Amino acid sequence: MSTAQTDLQAALRKGELELKGQFMLGSNYTFLVNVHHNGQDLQAVYKPSRGEQPLWDFPNNTLAHREVAAYLVSQALGWCFVPFTVLRPDGPYGPGSIQQYIEYDPNYHYFTFTDEDKARLKPVMLFDLLCNNADRKGSHVIIEEGTRKMWLIDHGLCFHEDDKLRTVIWDYAGEPIPDDLLEPLAHLPPDPSTVSGQANNLLADLQPYLSSREISALLARAKNLLSSRVFPYPPEHRRAFPYPPV
Repeated sequence: MSTAQTDLQAALRKGELELKGQFMLGSNYTFLVNVHHNGQDLQAVYKPSRGEQPLWDFPNNTLAHREVAAYLVSQALGWCFVPFTVLRPDGPYGPGSIQQYIEYDPNYHYFTFTDEDKARLKPVMLFDLLCNNADRKGSHVIIEEGTRKMWLIDHGLCFHEDDKLRTVIWDYAGEPIPDDLLEPLAHLPPDPSTVSGQANNLLADLQPYLSSREISALLARAKNLLSSRVFPYPPEHRRAFPYPPV
């Protein structure tokens, strides 16, 4: 890990948080904050648990936890496309997730991507299948200004134990999943009772953020993907696309 990444993580974990503004799109309260740490300032996104709107199918006050879990899975499997995210108990409005802010053009997203950028979405589709993302909107896949790195944001509606996948990214439905993308999943155990090594570290890291049933469901989805080795088609028995799509 670079010194810059180490400093960023330390700042988001321990820095003083100053509210700067509110993101008005979305049903849950989301804020831009300045993080002051060791004489440096950086921006981050703060999602307090108390600002989450109740949902009939997700437990209350768990969306911030799922944001952190998505980061942990992305890192553990080597995909590294969720910005650094931690849970802070001491936010301005109480406990919530704090995520590294990425500079990007909000008008450039899935529905306006070039063909070249759309060709980069296979690992995104696999990640959403694994994490059971119930809300992959087009604007939740962003390209960082300058670096052109692809990032994924907004993972509060992930990891439900029931099938909830809703995404705009069905581009590769019916196609084989490349072996190199599936390879990290092979290191996950079939169930929590058979963990060891790196997989054990991931499951231990997830325990503060997901229920045991949700972790078991995550492992079951990995096992099914390794068995099918094909990107699925949208289900016909339920809604498969988020609303709104952007």
